[in-house]
Amino acid sequence: MRRYLARLDAVLVQAVIAGALSFAHLHDIAEAAGQDGWKAWAYPVSVDLLFVAAWRRLRALRADHRAARAAWTWFVIALAASLGANIATAGLLDLGAVPAWLRILVAGWPALAFLGGTLLAHTPTTTPAETEPAETPAPVAEVSVERAPETAPVQLPPAGPAAPEAMPEAAHEPVELPADPAPATPAPEPAAVSVPAVPPALLDHARKIADTHRTATGSPIDRDTLRARLGVPPALADAITAQLA
Repeated sequence: MRRYLARLDAVLVQAVIAGALSFAHLHDIAEAAGQDGWKAWAYPVSVDLLFVAAWRRLRALRADHRAARAAWTWFVIALAASLGANIATAGLLDLGAVPAWLRILVAGWPALAFLGGTLLAHTPTTTPAETEPAETPAPVAEVSVERAPETAPVQLPPAGPAAPEAMPEAAHEPVELPADPAPATPAPEPAAVSVPAVPPALLDHARKIADTHRTATGSPIDRDTLRARLGVPPALADAITAQLA
């Protein structure tokens, strides 16, 4: 406990000394830039407040694992203002003849500090994903499929030897066979196939097709080719082929 208090006291003393020196350097720069009276004392307070606000905002964003670019930007701006004042008062700058650009920076600091403090204080701490309710998926309609009733398998009787049919008593009586069997009936002769008549105009047209085919191929036209060219039934094609032969 004593070690903790001793360490804490040392840190507090160091913080007080560093804060007092930085406060004095900022006051001297503001007073040298033309800000006299209470205004010169207000500049160190403004820089330190922006520094502390940026640091707290940076820690909060890092704890939530979020991007902290804006907090880092204002933290660097406040650090540059404080560090620049400390370096400028080390003899590198003539406080009796402050350059115009430094006067412009000191005069514009209040607006810059107000903008940074406003953005750091009013930035929402929750992400849009946390505020917006999660979309619930639409319920999926359950489709019930009715199965057809199962039919019981049909059991067939076991196959066995066929029972002998009762023979009529007449079968046991002797059968008298004729001496000469009846002559076999001759098979009927096939009917004569009627040949369809070929119109003369169709025959002339078929002859022209046959002559053209013979001239082109050197062989007579067959029945299937002639039938395909004329588009006639097979029987009529046979009759035309027979007359052209």
